[in-house]
Amino acid sequence: MKKERLFTIPNILSFYRLISFPFLFILCLKGIEDWFAILLIINLITDILDGFIARNFNQQTALGARLDSLADIGSYILAIMGVFIFKWDIISQHLPSFLTFLGFYLMTIVFSLIKFGKFTSFHLYSSKIGGYLQGSFFVLLFSGFFFQPFYLLVMTWGILSFIEHLSLQIMIPELKSNLKGLYWFLKSKKYSQ
Repeated sequence: MKKERLFTIPNILSFYRLISFPFLFILCLKGIEDWFAILLIINLITDILDGFIARNFNQQTALGARLDSLADIGSYILAIMGVFIFKWDIISQHLPSFLTFLGFYLMTIVFSLIKFGKFTSFHLYSSKIGGYLQGSFFVLLFSGFFFQPFYLLVMTWGILSFIEHLSLQIMIPELKSNLKGLYWFLKSKKYSQ
């Protein structure tokens, strides 16, 4: 069996994101918005970089997929916490849609833990696009810009992506990493029969 390389650039970038969480958490609790936003934006950039490097320089590993997924969950939690703490005046006006988005996100996590006993690391195309949209929304929001049509796009895309994620969790018998999406899964099932 081929041994995976542990110390790859993508794994190091994902590990950086994991160890940054306590610092981001403290900044959030202490109400230090500027540094919180800067560090979380750095995390968003390293998330983009680790995926790009892993795919284009043949550094994809099972450990890297798990680290990236854990770092993504942590980034989501901290970004949401930051939005509630620092941008409550804006988000409180859109609470039903934001809570619906959060509800679907939490369902993907809870369902995964119930069915597989661990977090998924699907890395669906819809999730990647959603991550770019959500990251852009976060950067704009913390830069002082809120555009309702863009917000609605981000929420709608996110909810649809979470539905795709849940559908795959229901369909697959065992946990797999790096699935492209429901279309590709169904297509592969059609040709494998």
